[in-house]
Amino acid sequence: MRPFVPVLLTALAASSVAHADTLALVGAKVYPAPDAAPLERATVLIRDGVITAVGRDVRVPKGTTVVRVDGRTVVAGFWNSHVHLLPEPYRGAATKPAAALSEALESNFTQWGFTTIFDIASLPGDALALRKRIDRGEVIGPNILTVDAPFFPEGGTPIYVKGLLEQLHVPTFEVSTADEAAARAARQLDAGADGVKVFAGAIVGGAIGVLPMKTPIATAVVEQAHRRGKPAFAHPSNIAGLQVAMDSGVDILAHSTPNTGPWSNELTQSLVSRNMALIPTLALIETEAGADRLPAALKAKMLAASSQQLKSFADAGGQVLFGTDCGYTEAYDPVLEYRHMAAAGLDWRAILASLTTAPSARFGQASRKGRVAAGMEADLVVLEGDPATDATAFDRVQMTVRAGRIIHRAGANGVTSGD
Repeated sequence: MRPFVPVLLTALAASSVAHADTLALVGAKVYPAPDAAPLERATVLIRDGVITAVGRDVRVPKGTTVVRVDGRTVVAGFWNSHVHLLPEPYRGAATKPAAALSEALESNFTQWGFTTIFDIASLPGDALALRKRIDRGEVIGPNILTVDAPFFPEGGTPIYVKGLLEQLHVPTFEVSTADEAAARAARQLDAGADGVKVFAGAIVGGAIGVLPMKTPIATAVVEQAHRRGKPAFAHPSNIAGLQVAMDSGVDILAHSTPNTGPWSNELTQSLVSRNMALIPTLALIETEAGADRLPAALKAKMLAASSQQLKSFADAGGQVLFGTDCGYTEAYDPVLEYRHMAAAGLDWRAILASLTTAPSARFGQASRKGRVAAGMEADLVVLEGDPATDATAFDRVQMTVRAGRIIHRAGANGVTSGD
């Protein structure tokens, strides 16, 4: 894991580079999209947060702030579609010091190239409050989407968060009737949530193991999201949870199901035919196994199952979204996920799509995010290395640009004024 060297965010926010009206990234290999040929030694010209030109013969206007990125690679800004803004300092984000929040967001997200994150379960109101502070310019960070609070089945608070929620005196996220579930979903969505998340299969341990949510309750939550044009996520855990997700009309599986063994062709086709997306979170298996917490043979078996599920889903035409479940774990560096996705058989273009074009399309932002092209929002990542030859190059982020402003720099780059 690369050590995090904090940038002086206050100074960066005040710098001409961070707030330039016109910015040019010059000399990089640019991948405009996962399915596009690279542009060698190209310039990306940005004005007022929007890309105005990309190519080798772009004229850089006088007074433009120029950043030399020779020998590096430029791609569209990354999406992490499975995070949790649950740990400190995000709790009570409305009143936490701005500097602490900015530093945490850089350490956790933007230093890894994430210009957009989807928080798919945190304490009520925290992600919404943090987004407002970023939008107002008080805090420097990525674009935030959120489901706000999740929905657990009655008696189904997951064993791994039960103690924390009790300690924090958080009201239960469990729902016992369809009417109750629909009413809360409506309140959260109308307050600004960008989707919903149901625990179709909640891990409660003991004799029960995984408790499925009743399908009518899950359906009530999903329907509230769909009425507003918003997506529904599901935590499936096992085959029964997958069935609840399918029957209730869920859009995105927040995980694969490593304990169930390989997915059959019939199951995979059923998921794909419903236009569901998958966030594989392969590295979570290794993170959860920890230091000898799982026998090596069991860990290998679970990873093999999830890898097969991912590859078969992708081969069947299913949409894959990148996500790490960070915030639940402390593994913010995504390098293990890149390695496991590549080992599962996804090529670098498929991984880049999971980071860029797939989420922007899934979440209704393809017209303005996900590609490096004129007219698109200037959410960009500058990489040290070429992911076409090494998938872990996605992890070697030199610079992160959000809406035309540099919000993370790993090291000094040449900055000049254009002629």
